[in-house]
Amino acid sequence: MKTLKTLGIWMDHANAKLMDLESEKNNYSIVSNFTIETKEEALKRSENLMHNKRQQMQEAYYKEIAAVILKYDHVLLFGPTNAKNELFNRLHGDLRFNSISIETIAADKMTDNEKVAFVRSYFEHR
Repeated sequence: MKTLKTLGIWMDHANAKLMDLESEKNNYSIVSNFTIETKEEALKRSENLMHNKRQQMQEAYYKEIAAVILKYDHVLLFGPTNAKNELFNRLHGDLRFNSISIETIAADKMTDNEKVAFVRSYFEHR
């Protein structure tokens, strides 16, 4: 029987911490390019520009995470904001993700060790 490839992703709108417990080299972060500085620079020009810039950068952030998710069978999205739900909804409409089990769980801010323990516990009890 094939072992399922599992991935835990703790995320908010600025940062995603990807945790593959089977391969330590696959543990890393993806950071959104929409920073406070970007927001302030765009706001100096116009509020509309700032919103467009945020949407474009958020889309690029989610696409980068989605490209990694395609390599896994079961993915847990968790974190304190609704970013996990936004990503889940984008993936839900994409046929490439139909064979991947993706679940979301609300979670408070955690240390890196707590995130790893949370993912390990989640997949051990599946």
